[in-house]
Amino acid sequence: MAEDQAKAKSKKLRLGGMALRNGLLVHGPTHWAAAVRRPDGSIEVASERKPELVPGLVAKLPGLRGPVKLAESMLVLPLVRARMRSARLPFEDPRVLVASASTFAISGLMRRSRPATAGREGLIQAIGAIPAVVALTDRDLAAYHGAEHKAIAAYEQGIDDVASVPKEHDRCGSNLIVPMMVLSAAGTILLERLVDRPSSAARAVVGLAGASLAVEAFAWSDRHHGEPLAEAFHAPGREIQRLLATKEPSPEQLEVSLAAMAEILRAEPAP
Repeated sequence: MAEDQAKAKSKKLRLGGMALRNGLLVHGPTHWAAAVRRPDGSIEVASERKPELVPGLVAKLPGLRGPVKLAESMLVLPLVRARMRSARLPFEDPRVLVASASTFAISGLMRRSRPATAGREGLIQAIGAIPAVVALTDRDLAAYHGAEHKAIAAYEQGIDDVASVPKEHDRCGSNLIVPMMVLSAAGTILLERLVDRPSSAARAVVGLAGASLAVEAFAWSDRHHGEPLAEAFHAPGREIQRLLATKEPSPEQLEVSLAAMAEILRAEPAP
């Protein structure tokens, strides 16, 4: 029986997702699917093949596969918006746009006016998280984030009662927040101590390197689930999800998440 369950689990698609302000976007290996609640209360569903920037590179080159995969995920967003006029993306909120512009300006001013120290970079990283915090004050966005986790975990575990599944998930991108902040801060401090007035390109390379390392650490922790170091890696992300990033969804929001799951399972080839 245990062997049969292991085989069934191994045949599951590896899915990811993103909460929308009125629904859910799910990523499969080759396709995306989304479901959103229209203003009239009906559910709109769409799916399409995902763009590939460099076919095959993601699976072959550690260090580059993370940023490439992230870029491909971001390219899906305009496709969703074009196909689904009712969809509302997380950053489609004037408060988020104002917060993003403000944090960018403040961070740049702090880096120009203060020397590179752990304190300065820690503060800049904290300020950089403000737009995400502002976005998550929209309870629907946080609830759809919880619905995303429940729907995907229920599929992975073969559970029919989606509402009973925890709203936190260990493959959530929130697990990358603290590692990326630490690596970005460390990389910036090192860069500014080695190079006088580093260029924007140099800063971008450092940021990309930090993101790549964080993604590789994330992948390692997923493969070594349950080991002490992997659990320590996930601990901050779990707390972020528990306290801020997710909320318990309503039955109506779970209905939308199940519609998105049904569409991705329809669109994706069987594993």
